Order: sequence, then C-alpha cells, then structure tokens
Amino acid sequence: MKQNTRLWGLLLLWLFSWSAFAQNKLTVNDIYRNGALRARSVDNVNWMKDGRFYTAQNGADIVQYDVTTGQAVQTILDGKSLNINYSNYDFSADEKKLLLTTDFESIYRRSYKAEFFVYDLAAKSLSRLSEGGKQSYATFSPDGSKVAFTRNNNLFFKDLASGKETAVTTTGKFNELIHGSADWVYEEEFSMAQAFEWSPDGSRIAFISFDERKVPEYNMQMWPANALYPTDYRFKYPKAGESNSVVSVSIYDLASGKTTAVELGSETDIYVPRIKWTSMPNTLAVLRLNRLQNKMELLYADAATGKTKLVLEENSKTYLEAEDFDMMVYLKNGKQFIWASEQSGYKHLYLYNNDGKLVRPLTQGNWEVDNFLGVDETAKVPVIYYTSTEVSPLERHFYRIGLDGKNKQQLTAASGANRINLSRDFKYYFCYNNSNKAPLNVKLYQVAGNKLVKVLEENQGLQKAAADFRLSQKEFFTFKTTDGTELNGYFIKPPDFDAGKRYPVLMHVYGGPGSQQVLNTYANGANDLWHNMLAQNGYLVACVDNRGTGARGEAFKKMTYANLGKYEVEDQIAAAKYLGGLPYVDKNRIGIWGWSYGGYMSSLCLLLGNDVFKAAIAVAPVTNWRFYDTIYTERFLQRPQDNPKGYDDYSPVTHADKLKGKFLLIHGTGDDNVHFQNAVALQNALIAANKQFESFYYPDRNHGIYGGITRIHLYQMMTDFILKNL
Repeated sequence: MKQNTRLWGLLLLWLFSWSAFAQNKLTVNDIYRNGALRARSVDNVNWMKDGRFYTAQNGADIVQYDVTTGQAVQTILDGKSLNINYSNYDFSADEKKLLLTTDFESIYRRSYKAEFFVYDLAAKSLSRLSEGGKQSYATFSPDGSKVAFTRNNNLFFKDLASGKETAVTTTGKFNELIHGSADWVYEEEFSMAQAFEWSPDGSRIAFISFDERKVPEYNMQMWPANALYPTDYRFKYPKAGESNSVVSVSIYDLASGKTTAVELGSETDIYVPRIKWTSMPNTLAVLRLNRLQNKMELLYADAATGKTKLVLEENSKTYLEAEDFDMMVYLKNGKQFIWASEQSGYKHLYLYNNDGKLVRPLTQGNWEVDNFLGVDETAKVPVIYYTSTEVSPLERHFYRIGLDGKNKQQLTAASGANRINLSRDFKYYFCYNNSNKAPLNVKLYQVAGNKLVKVLEENQGLQKAAADFRLSQKEFFTFKTTDGTELNGYFIKPPDFDAGKRYPVLMHVYGGPGSQQVLNTYANGANDLWHNMLAQNGYLVACVDNRGTGARGEAFKKMTYANLGKYEVEDQIAAAKYLGGLPYVDKNRIGIWGWSYGGYMSSLCLLLGNDVFKAAIAVAPVTNWRFYDTIYTERFLQRPQDNPKGYDDYSPVTHADKLKGKFLLIHGTGDDNVHFQNAVALQNALIAANKQFESFYYPDRNHGIYGGITRIHLYQMMTDFILKNL
C-alpha cells in the first residue's frame, strides 16, 4: 500500500511538472502577434431610427439585427459585390443612403483623408463622392440630399441629385489658411478635426477658419527609403508663448451662396474650440475661450446677421476644459439645455434655460460624471442617462435620473469599467464591461426593467489564453503620502508570487493632468501583457495615480497648476518608498518607465529620486515644456512669459547633472507631437554633465513609434534593458 502511494505521488508530481512546463511563457512576439490575447468585441454598431434594430459591420457586409432577439434579420449591404474595401460607414438620417469610407489615410492623431462613396440603398447604386482628390470628414446634410467635406484646406458640399459640387471657400492654402478643418494644435489638444456643422434644416453650414500665417513653422527631416537626400516636412506648430492661429467663424447660406462672419469681439488671441447649432431657430452656439483657458463664454450667433450675445460665462482660478462642452445638449422643447461644469468641485450636469439662467443641478456629490449619454424627453418626467465614478474612481457605472434631479437609478451591477452604447430611442443599450476579474464582455439590455436581452461576446477564447499564459491580473492597493493624501495603485505580480521572497519592482507612470491609469480593467492591453511578461521573469510591476490625475475632483486634479512635475514626482517617489518598505520588495531594485507625459515623469523621477530609483526608461518624453504646444502647456503652466519658474524648475534638462541610475531615452525622429528636439536637448544636457546613458531613435516614426515590426523591436529593447539593469 505504501509503495502504491509512493508511485501515485511520483506520477502526480510528474503530471504537475508536465502541466506547468506545457503552459506558455509570454514573449514580445506573443504580445503583438498572438490574436488569442486580444479581446474580441462588437464593433461598428449603429442604432437605427427604429430603436428595434441596429446594424453592425460583419466582414464586408452590413447586417441588420433585431434588438428583441439579437438575431440578424437582413443584410443591408453585400460588400463583396461593390469591389471596394470600406473601413467605416454612416447612414443618412433617413437611412436611405450610406457613406462608405475607403482608402483611409491618417494625417495626424485625428485628422485623415479618404475616398468616400455614396451607396443608394433603394437603387443599389454606388457613386464616388468627388473626383477632385481625397476628402476629409464627409458628412450628410440632415435630409441626406447633400454631403459636405473638406479638401486642401477648403470646404465643399455636393448635391447628390444633380452631382454638382460647390466650393464654400476657395482661399485655403497649406500652412496659411484652413477652412472647415482644425489646425494641428486644435486637433491634438481640443480633440477636434472636423470644424464645420450642418444647420438642423440643412440650409446653412457653419465653419471655423484658421489663419495660421503668423504661427511659427516646425521642420522635421524625413529619410525616405532609398532617397539620396532627406526631405523637409514643415508644418505650423505653436510652441508655448508663441503665436496661435487667428480663428474666425462663418455661416454659409446654401440658397444665396452668401457667407456671413460671426462677431467674436475685438480680442483675436482667443480659442473657439466648439460650435454647435441650438434648438432655437437660426441660432448657432459658439464657445469662446481666452488664451489662458480660465474664462469660458457661451455665445449665441444670429445666423442671418452674425451678431452675437453672451449667454453664459464660467471663470476659474486655474483652467477650464473645452471638452466639457461636448456634453452640452439642447432640449427639443426649445427652452433649455444641459451643461457640464466643475463649479461644485466635481464634474456634474446642470439644467439651464436657453437664456443662460440656472434651473437646477441634475447630479450632485463628491464624484464625477464621466460621460453624458442623452436625454429622453418622451417620458412624463424627462430622463437623462450618464456614466459616473459614484461607485469608485476606479470604476464607471451607468445611471439614469429625472430631469427634476430625482429618482436616480444605477443600471449596471457588474464591477469594473462599463462603457455604454445607448439606442436613439433610449429603449436599449449595449454594455461593454471588463474588470480585473473578467475580460471584455458585451451584452444587450432593454432599459425598461433593465432586462438582459442577449450576451453577444464573453471572450472565452481570451480567458483560456490568459490561463494558458498564466496572466496575472491587477491587485489594487492604496497608501498615504507624508501629507496624508491617499493614492490609488495596482500590482501585477509574478504568477508564482511568494511573499517570502524579495522582488525587483518596475513602476509604470503616465501621471499627466486629468489622466487615469489605475482602473478596474482587465490586463490584456499591450502594456499590461508586457508587464505580465516581466512578472513571469520575476518582477513586480506597479502603477500609482499621483496628484494631478483625474476622477477624484477638481482640487485633486488641479493642484499641479502652474507647477507641473513637482507634486507628481513627489508622489511617485513616495510610492517607490512605500513599495520599498514592503517585505517582498527589494528596495534597491526599483525602476520606472513611461511614455510621453509618462516619459517626462520617468526622467524626472530618476533625476530627482536618484536615491530611490535604480533605472528608468523614457519613451518620447517632453523634457522642457517650452518645446511643447500652446494649448496644452499654457492651460496648466500659463505662458513662459508669465511663469518662467514653472517651466524651468521641473524640466529634466535642468536636473541632468543629478543622474545616478541607468537611463534609456527613446524617441521617434518623425514625432510631430513631442518633437525629437526634446530628446536632443536632454542628451546635450546629460553630455554636458558627463553622465553616461543609453539612447535610441526610430527614424521617421511618430509619437506612437509603430509601423511594421517597430513595436516588437521597441519592447524587446526595453525588455533587455530591464533584465540587464534592474
């Protein structure tokens, strides 16, 4: 009996060892080439006018689904019959036509040009939108009879019945005048590329123009393959303190062909980050923002005369965010609008009369509205829908509340991040949920009774792959800094973690204003997988959201105002010291890495925390805020002329002589956003201080440093650096 027990024990040990051996160990190739590690989703979903149906792209086809059953009912478009490869589609408002995007070509982060085709569903006919070259931001008129677009810095529209193409503007010129499209800095920092809007009745087009003739040019050298000489790419880029584009707003009347200028006042050093047609007849809402972005004004413009009046004004001792205007909705009653504001210290929704008088707050509390999804005015008491951080800053949940501010209801129960796609009639919604417990799952719900209709995706394949690769999920923690501030963080631990051992730690940081990395989400993004790979090699990976980050109210986010780098770096150093005090951490082997603002942070942490951090990697970092753009930098630091110490005191270039640990600096030479100049400046400062470091540049790669196998090369290099130096 004892002998049999011993044999069984040996057999079980062998089986266990074989099983462990059979499990995969992550490699950089797996991260970028193994599709099993990517979450499947339900993409390109478009709700139809009849809320009972939605459409989704299925391969080359556009398929219509019945919401009540989740089943396909018909193929609206047989893409294989068209002989074009489209990447996106949009319906006209009457759902009789489709606008298909083909030959997509990215310009910067959000801008693009493409060839568009119009497909008539009844006639089953396909026609090219324009023969004049690629277009940008093609948009149906409200009645579907026309399409507006931009090309070569000018604005056009086409009448689909006659085929006539009309130029709304003709003076557009590269690096001088832009009509209907955003300039570089608006696109990057105000999250906009399209700068025109159809009026609700389709009789007018409002558009923003950018006169960038006084904006300084930035010159990037490019090295095309097999070219004997490099080429120069010059584009307008306003660095902090320099001249911006002079913006203007115009309204074009299609019937008369007349263009009316909107009055914006005598001050020209302003921003106009948004325009929006109101529910009032012939009235355009214009958002005007001063240069320092601490005064925001809502103007109403008369479409016939261009005359404006001030309706609402907000002021701040720090800064205001134009993107909050995207939550603004005019009610169909023509009398009121909903407005997002941080006036209480947290971002909430407010109801205003159209004359700018406050009616009431709609949401209240020490938490933030994350996204406003719409208002159902058909109910006896109209209802608004939104997502917020009320449960936790680490989570996002879906709510509804009456327009009277009463009867709030939480609609999502599953923990984690819940992203919502709500039907136009407010009867159904898709919920995209993921957490540290489960990967992305997509479910369809009926709003009435919050009833589950169908599970569309559970990512069982990813769950199996995660088990096969022994992926570790996030473990959350909090700690207090010396001044009593509580910070949120997470670990990714080795799959065979042993609390009796001591592990080196690699911290991952971004840390920029309003950002957030510590979220209850599933760890299968590219960085998460790389962190898992390092964990499998015996490292602890940690991430902490410092002061200045988002989802915790205005005071927490804006305390870094006028002094970027100070409190953020203090918090990351405090986090490293906290981690170093844990019994399972080797405090002499703590490193940090980041990208963009995170690269700025990792550089500064290594320099100012040279007794705490052993090594750092900085990818595409800002190294001197004087080199970065006006809108972003001045929002948080004011102009260099106003606040020189805020620019210089926490510049990594200023502290280059403090380098002690191992440092790897990486940048793309074709970075139009954070210029390669930043890397050059820091390298020169390190050389002048006689400090040894490693650096690598990626020819012609932009801020994302990708293309071909570039990401594989990049992450393998970073892996080798960590294994060697930490």
